[in-house]
Amino acid sequence: MNDEDTRSFELPRNIRHLRVLLAIEKTGSVSRAAELCQISQPAVTQALSKVEETAGEKLFTRGSGGLFPTEAGRVVLSRTTRALNRLDDALVAISPRLKITATYAQLRALVAVVDAENYSLAARRMGLAQPTLHRAVGQISAEAQKPILEKTSHGVVATRKCRDLAVAAQLADAELTQAETELAELAGREVGRIVVGALPLSRSSILPPALAHFRAKKRKLLVTVVDGTYEDLLRGLRRGEIDFLIGALRDPLPVADIKQEVLFEDGLAIIARPDHQLAGLAKMELSDMADRDWLVPRAGTPSRAQFDAVFSVGEIRPRSVVETGSVLLMRELLQETDMLGCISQLQAQAEVSRGLLVQIPHDLPWGTRPIGLTTRKDFAPTPSQELLLDLMRSETRRFLK
Repeated sequence: MNDEDTRSFELPRNIRHLRVLLAIEKTGSVSRAAELCQISQPAVTQALSKVEETAGEKLFTRGSGGLFPTEAGRVVLSRTTRALNRLDDALVAISPRLKITATYAQLRALVAVVDAENYSLAARRMGLAQPTLHRAVGQISAEAQKPILEKTSHGVVATRKCRDLAVAAQLADAELTQAETELAELAGREVGRIVVGALPLSRSSILPPALAHFRAKKRKLLVTVVDGTYEDLLRGLRRGEIDFLIGALRDPLPVADIKQEVLFEDGLAIIARPDHQLAGLAKMELSDMADRDWLVPRAGTPSRAQFDAVFSVGEIRPRSVVETGSVLLMRELLQETDMLGCISQLQAQAEVSRGLLVQIPHDLPWGTRPIGLTTRKDFAPTPSQELLLDLMRSETRRFLK
């Protein structure tokens, strides 16, 4: 397919139309789909035409036995099934009638309010009048027959079921976005984007070469790399805003709806500027670490827990610590001061190989920590997402040689 192809490869965010698609798949017939959905046959035909028009592909073909999904249709139906299964569970938990009455616009409004914890802020973010937003959310609340959002002095607080519905709506939308990407790939186009949550180690080692190889294969597909704390990235992953994380894994697993894939084990290194007074040590002992100023990972990270464990017994303590997740900040401070840095072994190699810092040998009981990929438990990657995941795996194998 050439670049003059102007098809949008979009799926209309119309829950009723998507249910019609699944009914056609189940029955293989427009008339039986109409009966199943309790709408007229012309309404079924119109819904299918609307979806096919915006998707830019025929989703069903007619045979002697009825209607059968095309290759594009199978992509859309698979993703739609995943999206609606997730959404329906959350809708029914609030009210069974919401499966029939809830609209995409109402769910978008609910997500905005839950995320902003404030009606006026949510309305501004969506570009809606506040009464319009209130009305949309109110229609869901009315079906629940009990409050799902409560105004407090600190903002609008959602019930657990309401939060679950907001997350389900976001993940359902992510599934439909993945369907759009797959439709474009079937047509030889690159549409959509991949969002990677990158923890500090990956940003200086695994990710750059993997992205370089990915870009050589996929010239136009947008890739967004998001950095931040593990907690923020995990929140984005669970909402469908991030496709996968790469970096230090957690033990125990923080939540049950994610899975982790170990790529390798990484230890900690001690680094300093090349002319530091300790740079020539044959081996750093625990006593050498006392009463010194340190640059260390943030509290709550596996690396920091390993660092703190060294000082958990006895009376040896660091003089002071500065917490940072930025390798750039750590490098600049180390080059200008007598501070020592505690950093991932792999990250240290990147700085040492450039002659910017030196690694001080040690035989401290730090052990190792697992580095790898974190995804949602039921994540089904598109071919492009799978390609990038495989490239990160292969880059890991190259680093370990």
